[in-house]
Amino acid sequence: MGVLAAVAKHLDTITGPGIMLLYPLYASIRAIESPSTLDDQQWLTYWVLYSLITLFELSCWKVLAWVPIWPYVKLLFCMWLVLPVFNGAAYIYANIVRKYVKLGGYNSNYPEAQRKVLVMMSLDARKSVERYIDKYGPDAFDRVIKAAEKEAKKH
Repeated sequence: MGVLAAVAKHLDTITGPGIMLLYPLYASIRAIESPSTLDDQQWLTYWVLYSLITLFELSCWKVLAWVPIWPYVKLLFCMWLVLPVFNGAAYIYANIVRKYVKLGGYNSNYPEAQRKVLVMMSLDARKSVERYIDKYGPDAFDRVIKAAEKEAKKH
């Protein structure tokens, strides 16, 4: 029981570097080498958030020393940011950063109806749809929307 208690007590120290640094480093290198920019967004956002967490820790270390669960909260938050099941960093970017920090806004040459649909999509879906429109034309996108509306009415 002593070993198990020691592992539980130092879980953040044992698993933290792997979850917060090694896996993101590996995934970032893979993202750089991949042709897609979607994974780049996930990992750039992760590193920005991790830097902010570290800056917060360095600034507030005297207060955080009195919060015994801080290392576990940090570990859980970083797991949520990192793990592909959750993609927390991409979620934060799409729902907070993009919403409140508009750098140039969303410019689109698409008709108003298509622009409304594109704005409601996640970044990944929007990029895929924009590639589809570029490849097959705006009329193909209208046909896809109409087919989706018909399918939605069936259910």
